[in-house]
Amino acid sequence: MDIQQSSQPTATIQTNTPPEKRRKWLRKLYTQRHIQIMALLGIAWMIIFNYIPMYGVVIAFKDYDIIRTISEAPWVGLEHFKEFLSDENFGYVMRNTLGISLLKLATFPLPIIFALFLNEVRSLRFKKSIQTISYLPHFLSWVVLGGILATWLSDVGIFNKIFMALNLIDQPISFLAEPKYFWTIVITSDIWKELGWSAIIYLAAITSISPEMYEAARIDGAGRFQQMWYVTLPAIKATISILFILAVSGVMNSNFDQILVLRNALNDSASNVIDYYVYYTGLSQGRFSYSTAVGLFKSVIAITLLLIANQVSKKLNDTSLF
Repeated sequence: MDIQQSSQPTATIQTNTPPEKRRKWLRKLYTQRHIQIMALLGIAWMIIFNYIPMYGVVIAFKDYDIIRTISEAPWVGLEHFKEFLSDENFGYVMRNTLGISLLKLATFPLPIIFALFLNEVRSLRFKKSIQTISYLPHFLSWVVLGGILATWLSDVGIFNKIFMALNLIDQPISFLAEPKYFWTIVITSDIWKELGWSAIIYLAAITSISPEMYEAARIDGAGRFQQMWYVTLPAIKATISILFILAVSGVMNSNFDQILVLRNALNDSASNVIDYYVYYTGLSQGRFSYSTAVGLFKSVIAITLLLIANQVSKKLNDTSLF
């Protein structure tokens, strides 16, 4: 009688069982404990200062004052939003906000152009000097730069002296007292402060491009401008797309610090943006619920713009945040 061998395959030993995977994960976590602690501190900071305060957003739908707690304040629904939309200041506040923000958005290509040309500089010493000079204003606060600009743009400032020496003007101009000059001052000073710093990420993306691509382009007879157009720009297209999406989502932000130090009562018609309006109505007038509603209105628009820009970028060049 023949003994028939079983046709069933013998079971293989599973080396990556769930308990084994868990032990490996715990060992890895232990070896990285110092890094993990640092990460946990960052997460705790975000939860405490970014997520827990979000509970306060509910006062946008309540009639809140400092005498009562948030839970005690009565609900008013969308009354504060309706009040803002019908406010006499709504028109020029939105005009100033969108005007300044869209002009800043129009300067988006400048850091890219600066990074492209800086990458072409062959003298390392000259390149480092340009980088240092262009980065330096970023590390100065708007309080410091605002004081510098106020001095330069005063009646006896350097700009009035230069313009009068060139016979461009007959008498000094109080630039910060004239609303028609305010947007120009805001845009140019923002470029001066952030141009070099904004170019850093593009320079970092450019350094990751393989030199062989440039070598192949040179063999094909491409000059420097052609190499920038056909090699460098396509290689950093994804970086440009991501930063542009973020820039579009920030259209409703007008850089509150900059506006606060440059504005005054004389240029209010051009400097009263939505960020300053929230600050003024919330802290100076004590209208906490109303100012929260205005801030929430701005945030909703920002999220909407982010989603639209992300979807458009995804369809056009297959690059998106999510």
